[in-house]
Amino acid sequence: MSLGQHRLLIIICALGLVCCALACGSRGTGPQRRLLIYTPHGQDMLRDFVARYKQANPDVDVQVVDMGSQEVLGRIRTEQNRPQADLWWGAAHTTFQTAADENLLAPYRPTWADKVPPEARDAQDRWYGTFETPEVIVYNSEAVAASDAPRDWDDVLDPKWRDKVLIRNPNPSDSMRAIFGAMIWRFYPQTNSPAGGYDWLRRLDANVHEYTADGTLLMQKLARREGLISLYNMPDARLYQEQKKLPVAYVIPSSGTPVVIDAIAIVRGAPHEEEARRFYEFVTTPESLIHAAQSYYRLPARTDIDRAQLPAWMNQPITRMKVDWNLLRREGGEWLKYWDTQIRGQAQK
Repeated sequence: MSLGQHRLLIIICALGLVCCALACGSRGTGPQRRLLIYTPHGQDMLRDFVARYKQANPDVDVQVVDMGSQEVLGRIRTEQNRPQADLWWGAAHTTFQTAADENLLAPYRPTWADKVPPEARDAQDRWYGTFETPEVIVYNSEAVAASDAPRDWDDVLDPKWRDKVLIRNPNPSDSMRAIFGAMIWRFYPQTNSPAGGYDWLRRLDANVHEYTADGTLLMQKLARREGLISLYNMPDARLYQEQKKLPVAYVIPSSGTPVVIDAIAIVRGAPHEEEARRFYEFVTTPESLIHAAQSYYRLPARTDIDRAQLPAWMNQPITRMKVDWNLLRREGGEWLKYWDTQIRGQAQK
């Protein structure tokens, strides 16, 4: 063997050893399981639950994309011919049902399927409810006394709140879509049309100082007194009050409030469906739901949860507004389009 051939043999052997070492290292320490989640649940809650899952499943590479509910729906639509996400965790049941009707979700019947009421699950197992989300009136608790805060929806229309109301842009937000839809639904049965609800939204627009881009900006501006009153969901209002220490408080409207079912689903064609099922089950155990209630103010949808382990305020009765969710789902897009083009920012200040 020539010197050149000898050197070539050494190089080949060395490369073989490196490749072998890398392969062994990958088998020993590298993640073999993967999971991609689309969710609007917010970074604090996401980091917590991903860390908990990885503690029990250290060989899983979990990636999370945090975006608004409507953005998730749009992205899954765009990717339907080549799905990227495995799991969709969080959005209104109406949004999930739209996705189910478009064949974007895979059927999966969780082990606790009979522990939620019929209205909190899809009849074909394509989504299941995880949390209940009541909508509330929020106010700056330093600038507005509790006795002076609006007690019901129509109180927010009082001229004394002119230019003092902040509203999150409803287009990407399921909570705001539910509130706007419910306000239209209140008047819909009287005329079988959205006209009365549009009038209500016009009166609201007259009091609006700003439509903010997202919920974080909404709460920050409310805390800075750029506005004093808002409409939003109870869990987020509670989180900003207790964890972020912002001067905000809320009122559950006395006549009743729409309660949105927050849900979970596996994406049809998910690249890692088995892992998606494992995470699905993990975040919906009684232990996980109680943790979400205690730490993130999420009201569990499961009926078998030990209510004694929930915060006391979660066991207080809520007057639920009766809403035709199917009508809101079918017509809500057109209603919002009308608001966006014919009502938003049109009021004389």
